[in-house]
Amino acid sequence: MNAAAPHRETDLQMALRHVIEAEARVLRQRALVARLGPKGGRVADLAHALLADFQSDLAAHRAHLARVTPPPPRGARS
Repeated sequence: MNAAAPHRETDLQMALRHVIEAEARVLRQRALVARLGPKGGRVADLAHALLADFQSDLAAHRAHLARVTPPPPRGARS
C-alpha cells in the first residue's frame, strides 16, 4: 500500500468497528444509569431512554456484521 494512500477499511472491518464502539457506548451508559440509581429523577429517565437507544443501535450493528461476515468455507468445522 502506498504511504500517501489513505487506509480504507473493508465493509467487514467497518461493521466490526461499529459493533465494538457500540458495545463500549452501551457499557458506559449502563454504568451511568447505575450511578444515577432509581432516585436520579428526570436525568435517570433520560439516561435509561438513551441506553435503550444505544442497545437498539448495537443490535442493528450486530445484524449488519452478521450480514457482511462471509460464511465459513464448506467442510469447515465450527
